[in-house]
Amino acid sequence: MKKFFKILGIVFGFIIIIGIGFSIYLYFWNKDRIQTTKELSEKIENFESKNSEEYMEYSVHLNKAGDFEKGFTYLNKAVELEPEMHLGYRGWIRLRKIRDFDKALADFDRLDSLTPKFVDAPWGENIDFLRGECYFGKKDYQKAIESFNLNVKHNKEDWVDIHTFVYLGLCEYKLGNYEKAISEFERALAQSEYTTESSFGISKAYYKLGNNEKAKENILEAEKNIDYKRDDAYNEFLNEIYLSEILEFKEQLEK
Repeated sequence: MKKFFKILGIVFGFIIIIGIGFSIYLYFWNKDRIQTTKELSEKIENFESKNSEEYMEYSVHLNKAGDFEKGFTYLNKAVELEPEMHLGYRGWIRLRKIRDFDKALADFDRLDSLTPKFVDAPWGENIDFLRGECYFGKKDYQKAIESFNLNVKHNKEDWVDIHTFVYLGLCEYKLGNYEKAISEFERALAQSEYTTESSFGISKAYYKLGNNEKAKENILEAEKNIDYKRDDAYNEFLNEIYLSEILEFKEQLEK
């Protein structure tokens, strides 16, 4: 029994030594990491770095926090060093965060000109889709339609972002082409019956055409599928809808 406790004591002692050693290692590793991070931050803030990725990464947390003035100081430097790598992200930020449609378009167009044989996807989204959103934001609906149709052409009907068709429907609606708007919204519904934005758009288009029964039928679908709407915790989309809008329009149809 004494031998057992002796062995147990040795094992526990060994574990304690390893634990202490690991804690010391972590302390110095973390201290070194903090120092390295501090030195890198100073290097970036003094514009001594020649690495565009370092400026890009440094800008992200600032832009996420809404400090675009500071964020763009470093993002612009990243673009200056490697425009092909970072123009797309800057355009995406200008579109989704700042709603500066003209400057976003300028970035997307410049990026496109630098990659003539490649269809770009800034921040994972098709460049023509993003340009379409810019034109939609500018209320240039015909140009938006051209961009969204290019997106369909490059990605094919079954693979394109479903909100391409929602936007096409919205553009036609804004231009007063209500029957065409309905057909575009239906392209989205053909891919997913839960596309609440399309049901809402169809309801409004039928209302404009004087078909209240169809308008009521579709507003109920929009209300039923509101949980499937396009949503993002960090960004409000240009085509985003809310339950309050649907209920208000539903009440209007009941009058």
